[in-house]
Amino acid sequence: MINPVEIKTAVHDMMDEFIGIRRYLHANPELSFEEESTAKYISNLLDEWGIKYEKNIGGHGIVGVLHGKNPDKKVIALRADMDALPIEEANIVDYKSLNTGVMHACGHDVHMTCLLGTIKFLNENRDKFEGSIKFIFQPAEETLPGGALKMIEAGVLENPKPELIIAQHVFPELEAGKLGFKSGIYMASSDEVKLKISGRGGHAAIPERYDYTVLAASKIMLKLYEAVEAGKPKDFPSVLAFGEFLAKGAYNVIPSEINISGTFRTFNENWRKKVHALINEISTQVAKEFNCLAEVNIKKGYPVLVNNEVVTGVSREFAKEIVGSENIEELKIRTTVEDFARFAQIVPACFYRLGIANEEKGIVSNLHTNTFNVDESSIETGIATMIWLAVSHLK
Repeated sequence: MINPVEIKTAVHDMMDEFIGIRRYLHANPELSFEEESTAKYISNLLDEWGIKYEKNIGGHGIVGVLHGKNPDKKVIALRADMDALPIEEANIVDYKSLNTGVMHACGHDVHMTCLLGTIKFLNENRDKFEGSIKFIFQPAEETLPGGALKMIEAGVLENPKPELIIAQHVFPELEAGKLGFKSGIYMASSDEVKLKISGRGGHAAIPERYDYTVLAASKIMLKLYEAVEAGKPKDFPSVLAFGEFLAKGAYNVIPSEINISGTFRTFNENWRKKVHALINEISTQVAKEFNCLAEVNIKKGYPVLVNNEVVTGVSREFAKEIVGSENIEELKIRTTVEDFARFAQIVPACFYRLGIANEEKGIVSNLHTNTFNVDESSIETGIATMIWLAVSHLK
């Protein structure tokens, strides 16, 4: 059987190759549902290593299965996301994004690299682990409806069906070399909320000839905020926030249309449904007070991410054997969201965090910022951890 020392030694020897892979991926980012070149690069590596796979799953997704000894004994899955963000990179590095306005500012380049490193090692050591490992490179994590749903609809969790699924995600709140775990509810659901308030526009000095569209829209936002704050569950936070308010009037022109966009995040599906109803009810009622109309469009996003208690608890214990218990942190719930939640609704899951920060090197920027970067030593931790979790769950 493979042991932690063997894994860490082998992964250390692979680092030059995989830092190079990460830098290539970082320099060549692609947006959601546009990951054609990224998929081709991954496919070429898998071909070079003699690994079979299927491509164009749910878009540009890639799926394959590595068979160890007794391949039907147990099947698990490992997943990495592929897409980048519409951000212009500000880092001054040799591997800076070559694609204008596109950047791997969420670490998906690292996720792909770690899964590739895991696949290569396991492929070379098929006689040393039990069962089978399905690997999933998922497109479009950053954009609704999300690549996970498309891949699930394409049958990615069937033939063979995994008993559990694991994914890791970079985390700038942890130093490189550390890992974070959270059993149970971890990340929020998300919904995009769009409101259009319409009425008669006109000259601001003649109120009898227009409807107070701006006041109606403003009151709707206030009432919604108050209702959500007053009714939200005590056990978990909720967030209703509006970041866009478009009133294309002037100092003396009342516009006929106001467009508002925001997001709603929660950890409670019943409360989520109730808030959807509140948004419709309050928007309609308040608009009517001002002789206006309200159109409500709620785009339902990703569900709550729930880490299976058993799978995550066992994974946490396995991880201690590869990085040491002193390098394992307990995570807090987050109102950010993750498309991996789709997989976790169907298969028992563990979504854990990989520390990538290094204060001495100035690598401290948050996710989704134009200066985001990682301490590349974290790639060594990420590959070794994923290998060990995979083979340990298959024992």
